[in-house]
Amino acid sequence: MDKQKRRPGTRRLVQLYAALLYNANLKGFITGRIYSGEGKAVCVPGFNCYSCPGAIASCPLGSLQNALNASGHTAPWYMLGILALFGVILGRTICGWICPLGLIQELLHKIPTPKIRKSRVTRVLSYLKYVFLAVFAVALPIWYGVGKGLIVPAFCKYICPAGTLEGAVGYLQHPANSTSFWQLGPLFTNKWVIMTVIGLLCVFCYRTFCRFICPLGAIYGFFNRFAVTGMRVNPDRCNGCGLCVSKCPMDVKHVGDHECISCGKCVGNCAQGAISLKAGKITLKGPEVGKNADPEPVIRKRRSAGRIAWGIALAVLAFALVWFNFIEADPVPAVTAEPAAETQAETETEAAVGSEIGNLLPDFETELLGGGNFCLSDHRGQAVIINFWGTTCAPCVAELPYYEQLKETYPDVEILAIHHRAGAKKAEAFLADKGWDQLDFALDSKAKGLFTLLNASDAMPQTIVLNRQGVVIYNAQSPLDYEKLEALYKQALED
Repeated sequence: MDKQKRRPGTRRLVQLYAALLYNANLKGFITGRIYSGEGKAVCVPGFNCYSCPGAIASCPLGSLQNALNASGHTAPWYMLGILALFGVILGRTICGWICPLGLIQELLHKIPTPKIRKSRVTRVLSYLKYVFLAVFAVALPIWYGVGKGLIVPAFCKYICPAGTLEGAVGYLQHPANSTSFWQLGPLFTNKWVIMTVIGLLCVFCYRTFCRFICPLGAIYGFFNRFAVTGMRVNPDRCNGCGLCVSKCPMDVKHVGDHECISCGKCVGNCAQGAISLKAGKITLKGPEVGKNADPEPVIRKRRSAGRIAWGIALAVLAFALVWFNFIEADPVPAVTAEPAAETQAETETEAAVGSEIGNLLPDFETELLGGGNFCLSDHRGQAVIINFWGTTCAPCVAELPYYEQLKETYPDVEILAIHHRAGAKKAEAFLADKGWDQLDFALDSKAKGLFTLLNASDAMPQTIVLNRQGVVIYNAQSPLDYEKLEALYKQALED
């Protein structure tokens, strides 16, 4: 019996499974690169940071904020529809079963310490997450997007502990990303403190983030009452003893309300066998002991269906691991990685080809937004600045006006701004709205592989500066102001 108690239950196994499936791109932790393939166009149901090296899809809350940022005066119907679909089908079962952040909180709570019991105070505090939803996940992104034209997912940027742990720490721990340490400023320090405080509180108070802060849980809570999947109470068996509510660690007033995460613990606590976890008419977890236990044939049938479901789930996981780590390789650049012949002749010393300082940047050609092509070898004799950016990167958007100003002041400088393939479809409309017309803009794609060819990081912004011989004199991941840009341009002319 003791050994059985120490074994992880079904829910814990499902939580571990979901965490691994969401982060099936294991090679990202080895290479230090963030996956940016087609999978990032969809969302997983639970919290999982887009910037985690292992993440194969997007976080729904981050996607909602980005959609609100870019929505202008149009509602982001696509993201609202996705969240509504998740809510109608699963409700807060997502929180209890397939959210990696929920798993981390529960594991922290297992640390032996005195625990804070739920009370009227915690029940009142549970409504704070609706404030976080309204202010940080909705109002501030709309205010930044519509009022200032900036892409600022406020909850992700200022609060989200998953972003700090999975995104920042998961990404920056790799030596290849050391040039991104510029991001470790006061904002990161604040978020690190927030993450640490939330983590410590989870040790003493069950699911602190989930109960008091999580906007995603607040959204799914709206759907709990009519979600297809959730807890169901048989009124013919319930005697109203209240044991289910008193033993529930969440701030529920009754089974299945907006605070219920459908963890199923109440199924075993109910002596009347009145509670079950169901998906429509299908019972996923029901009473198996006691006077009102399900019949043995029903239990055997449910367990058999569970084994089949696990077989399918493991097959899906195996496919995901193979696909993202072995089959879907990095895009093969559709351009050559050799320097142009005339460049080799002009260069007195034979420099290596690459993006490191002192190397010749590989020659490449790509079409430009608005028509025409850019060929690097056509700009020998000019100072060339290549900027890697994305519409969802706030520092990227904030620094582009400085590039516009530099081009206006020094028309002979060639500036190419390459948009990351993630979100590239929206870049043209974004640029048209901004009215930036001094720079050459190009869009990367899986087929082009410009980021891969030029060894650009997914953590933007990144800038490469070439002198008139095509040699790299600057390559760093850091936002630049006008004074720094002007100094780099003058340095390129002197070298």
